[in-house]
Amino acid sequence: MLKVSLVTPMYNESACLSVFYGEIRRVASECAAYDFEFVFIDDGSRDDTLSLIKAIAQSDPRVVYVSFSRNFGKEAALYAGLKSASGDFVCTLDADLQDPPSYLPEMLRVLSEKEYDMAALKRVTRAGEPFLRSLFSKMFYKLINALSETKIEDGARDFRLMPRAVADAIVEMGEYNRFSKGIYGWVGFKTYWISYENVERKAGQTKWSFWKLFFYALDGIMAFSTAPLVFASVTGLFFCLISIAALIIIVVKTLIWGDPVAGWPALASIIVFVGGVQLFCTGIIGQYISKIYLETKRRPHYIVKERGGGGINV
Repeated sequence: MLKVSLVTPMYNESACLSVFYGEIRRVASECAAYDFEFVFIDDGSRDDTLSLIKAIAQSDPRVVYVSFSRNFGKEAALYAGLKSASGDFVCTLDADLQDPPSYLPEMLRVLSEKEYDMAALKRVTRAGEPFLRSLFSKMFYKLINALSETKIEDGARDFRLMPRAVADAIVEMGEYNRFSKGIYGWVGFKTYWISYENVERKAGQTKWSFWKLFFYALDGIMAFSTAPLVFASVTGLFFCLISIAALIIIVVKTLIWGDPVAGWPALASIIVFVGGVQLFCTGIIGQYISKIYLETKRRPHYIVKERGGGGINV
């Protein structure tokens, strides 16, 4: 019998863990043709998440858990979950039930027909989200698809089912600065998309503030596009040409009309503007250098404090 591993990263999810566990148990019972493994990754939670996971693991041998020494971020938790999963199929999903587990039987049916390599959910509406968050999210998908050869589906969620071979291909991409949505697109494989309307989280609060999402989006763009570096180069070339043209104009003007001392406020403004552009372009280059710096350190993606469940010794 084929096994399905459900991988769920968790950070301070004690408020909705019991509801989530009850839902995935119900869905697993509907898929009687498959064995199930529940892989819970505790991303250094500060509430009772780990204690609740341990209690669940004591009563359900299908539960496997990994607990980090601190909060390493969702990307690290997803990576750890993919490495820890042992199933023939691996499914990643969040614990807040914004990714309804009830779609799993359909996803399994699609992959069993062998026509598609992955099945994933995407939101077609963002009802209930703040306006600015929805607006910038749409802008991000348009921007990254315009800048990168790796295409990312607008509204793509982390609820994704894949066979073992695809999961192994993703794990092999051991880069430190991870952006899973881009990685899924980069590895290729044919994906079946299931559209659904936005579902609000069942309990607790989101851990993703506007600024966290903003910087996460910047990481995604830099991870899968060199267009910002091209922009910096083109901007530098443009201002070089502008300065040459301005120099010619000044020389001609001086030869014909003389050189009265005037216009220093405009000159000061231009200097400040060009200096700002230079700093901006230097900042872009600095961001790429910082990514290189973190990669060359070869630090681990996460540190495991404790693991257990499913017959694994702590």
